Amino acid sequence: MLTNVHVKNLALIEETEINFREGFNILTGETGAGKSIIIGSINYCLGAKADKEVIREGAEYALAELTFNVSSPDILGLIKNMDIPAEEDGTLILTRRIMPGRSVFKVNGETVTARQIKELASLLIDIHGQHDHQSLLSEKRQKDMLDDFAGEELAKVILDLGKDYDLLKKTEEEIESFDMDEARRARDLALCEYEVNEIDNANLTEGEEEQLLKKHNLMNNGMKIKSNLTKSEQYLSGDDGVLSTIGYAVREMNQAAGLDEAAGTIASHLSDAEQVLLDLHREILDYMESLDFDDEDFANVEERLDLIGRLSLKYGRTTKDIIEYGNKRREELIKLSEGESYLASLKKKREEILDSYLKKAEKAHKIREKEAKRLADDITESLKELNFLKVDFRIDVTEDKENIKRDGFDDISFMISLNAGEKLRPLSQVASGGELSRVMLAIKTVLAKRDNIETLIFDEIDTGISGVTAWQVAGKIGQLAENHQIICITHLPQIAAKADTHFMIEKHEKDGRTVTEINEVSGDAHVDEIARLLGSENITDAVRANAVDLLKQAGKYGA
Repeated sequence: MLTNVHVKNLALIEETEINFREGFNILTGETGAGKSIIIGSINYCLGAKADKEVIREGAEYALAELTFNVSSPDILGLIKNMDIPAEEDGTLILTRRIMPGRSVFKVNGETVTARQIKELASLLIDIHGQHDHQSLLSEKRQKDMLDDFAGEELAKVILDLGKDYDLLKKTEEEIESFDMDEARRARDLALCEYEVNEIDNANLTEGEEEQLLKKHNLMNNGMKIKSNLTKSEQYLSGDDGVLSTIGYAVREMNQAAGLDEAAGTIASHLSDAEQVLLDLHREILDYMESLDFDDEDFANVEERLDLIGRLSLKYGRTTKDIIEYGNKRREELIKLSEGESYLASLKKKREEILDSYLKKAEKAHKIREKEAKRLADDITESLKELNFLKVDFRIDVTEDKENIKRDGFDDISFMISLNAGEKLRPLSQVASGGELSRVMLAIKTVLAKRDNIETLIFDEIDTGISGVTAWQVAGKIGQLAENHQIICITHLPQIAAKADTHFMIEKHEKDGRTVTEINEVSGDAHVDEIARLLGSENITDAVRANAVDLLKQAGKYGA
């Protein structure tokens, strides 16, 4: 769960932190006090786009830091597989430093990418913003929700479907590319034969150009190198060379060793030195012999380098690239030579892949039909608990085999009737904003039972509701809080009254600057904030008594 949010130099916030707890956490405050900044800071830390305008005026950077404690072994295993550092006790500290022109993300002190942060966020937290319920109108989003509900069985089929789909598209592209007229095929065949023959006749080997360049350089410098070697050899073997003089030295030391054992070690070392010099002398002579190049050798090397240079301009930078290009063109030559028979084999291959795809798509369709019935029943029950008393909800799973996709040929549509006697219609044609918000809450309540995400954030999902419905929304979120950590921004006293932990966000002036502060409220301060939410400008005893009654109804007074 999310245990701490630390924010510094972000918009109106100079520096503050919030210690969230298990269960139902509520944030309230006047409009414009900065509630959205708190959710914004969480989103920024989880990879949302942020520009320099979010940095508090006069500050060099903005900082958002989230501390999570992950208790699920499954989630910890997934995090480990992402190569993201996690502490042994499950602590994860996500930090984002926002500076003009760039941002730096870190997890437990180690720098990570924005992509890694977003992937990690999908495992830790689910944020439902003020307008996210509009995504319910998208049939793609509706399909994603059904597929998430269906779980691993469908996920495996979809993974296999994607492989078939990609292979099918690749094969169709190959057919389209190959299915050409005879004149074009003849031209392509002739060009392919020419290129393959040119590369084959060159008889290249990988890395050949490097060896030739070394040899060419050696040939160019051969005379100078040989002159140096000749002088070195003369210094070693001449009449007054090292080899002749060291021989005398060895003879004298051996005689001394015969007279005194102490000279034996020196004589041995000197003898070893003589052997090393003899070996070096032979190596110099061998090297000199290898430098005997004639003009024909030099011309052959230059001709070979020129050939490789010409081929590299056409087929690839290195001999390895040229060889690989030749192998690829050789395969194309076989295909072009076989003509109609190869095209027929491609079409047969396409039919086999399509048949495999359709069988898997049909399997996915049956799973979706089964799970759609279960999900619709669960959502219907959840909707009734949210004061949709006459609701009728259905998920249509329609086959469209003429429009295949990576995840099958199904079209998904959420159908709903909100009043008795009305026919089912697509959700987009029926629900208002407030109704959509409750539908989304109902769906999240159902889906939350199946996922491992510990923290759910609701940002003002109470738009357009009041009265009894507000109580039922509060109760539904309270149910979620029994097994999840809930963080909720609200304007409704009914929802705020259900809080296990209540934070109040206030805006005031400090040293001539506007700042936002967040404080936990309890006892009388908690009652006063509920009273304010009830809409009273002046907190009278009567209003406070009303707030106490609300808290008692919520089962939270004195808790």
